[in-house]
Amino acid sequence: MNIDILNNQISGKKVLILGFGKEGKTTYSILRKHFANQLFTIADKDEFFIQKNSFLENDNVDFILGDKYLNEISNFDLIIKTPGISLKNLDSNLVYSLNISSQTDLFLKLYSDQVIGITGTKGKSTTTSLIYHIIKSFTENVILVGNIGIPPFELIDSINNKTIIVYEMSSHQLENISVSPHISILLNLYQEHLDHYQSYKDYQLAKFNIAKYQNENDFFIFNTDNQEINKLVNEIDLTANQITFSLETEQKNGMHLANKTLWLTENNIKTAIYNIDYERFLKGKHNLLNIMAAICACKLKNIPDSIILYGIASFKGLEHRIEYIGEFKNVVFYNDSISTIPEATIAAVNALENVDTLILGGYDRGIDYSSLADFLIESEIRNFIFVGKAGERIFNEIKNLGCFDKAFYESDSYEEVVNISFQVTQKGKICLLSPAASSYDMFKNFEERGSKFKKLIRKHI
Repeated sequence: MNIDILNNQISGKKVLILGFGKEGKTTYSILRKHFANQLFTIADKDEFFIQKNSFLENDNVDFILGDKYLNEISNFDLIIKTPGISLKNLDSNLVYSLNISSQTDLFLKLYSDQVIGITGTKGKSTTTSLIYHIIKSFTENVILVGNIGIPPFELIDSINNKTIIVYEMSSHQLENISVSPHISILLNLYQEHLDHYQSYKDYQLAKFNIAKYQNENDFFIFNTDNQEINKLVNEIDLTANQITFSLETEQKNGMHLANKTLWLTENNIKTAIYNIDYERFLKGKHNLLNIMAAICACKLKNIPDSIILYGIASFKGLEHRIEYIGEFKNVVFYNDSISTIPEATIAAVNALENVDTLILGGYDRGIDYSSLADFLIESEIRNFIFVGKAGERIFNEIKNLGCFDKAFYESDSYEEVVNISFQVTQKGKICLLSPAASSYDMFKNFEERGSKFKKLIRKHI
């Protein structure tokens, strides 16, 4: 690690660590290791924080705790913010005047030249894991960090100057960076996390930071099928080399789909890379986009084509993402609990193509469901089970379109949801959980929702 870079950021400054979850703890651990005698302040909403983190009491550290933990942030030279903390309710002029950084920002200042950064509203975990899986088949000198669940500072001792760092980046992690990765991937942009930002545009701009600070030696890989990305590319001056991918149109420098083949165009030379009829676990057109992004990144790292093809074929996908649960009592169940927006649900239905029962809804964040309702009434799905306030609103959208030839059920109990699924789903067909809504009304996250769904299904064996 280049300690001089860290010294310039930290030494002699009044530093606030804002939030002390998993990432905040690793931030503190690294800073304390290299700045043993410097005073740090930790701010956290949990008023019982000290009792839970008693190991800190003997360190050179101050605390700001409880509901007013944000009140003193203007008193610090540097704020290292945990991604999940939103500042949207603070005065915008105050926020703009603050020197806000993050573990992601500090890490990129140290290692940006070695980072493949991946973001997007949907597909980033799958694409990140696929890239890591492919590169891991070629070299052991690769690490997986970021929004996937591993704070980058946690693995800092594993990094040398040849290590490839595959980094999943959420909008929250990107919003306070001042350095972009050497290789950046933007998969798509849809309405999401509107409760964290002042506007949808603010969310988009946070995502776009992944390319904003790149230079002419860097590479920006993005999906030209997504209109929101195209608008931002036209609005913002970018200096990086642009590599694009598309299911719809041939690309001058990048990948496209034609004749059931993924083609790579480089220097006006078009090469067939991947036949989409090959056996793979990643189903659906949306996953072809993820595969194209992964291929582009791995080619930049000079991974042989044979390793890339093997990696795509052998990658089994991630839990809660169009996850095959099994066939129970002649009903096939899939868990797509990660689906928290309409576009993800539409992609899941299209990927499976034999869905008879669809489970929708959860916490209502005010997302526009009109396009989803239009899609669902034209689909072959016969049964819909609606959960929570979001489910109620989706149901109303469908009813307002005059759809009366399908079966509708409402429940706020997943036990009842599963019972209904077994009763109404046609034998040999699919029951899909793909909620198009957040889980926070009933569960702590989408993982808990998906796990509950799977557990209840398996009780019927």
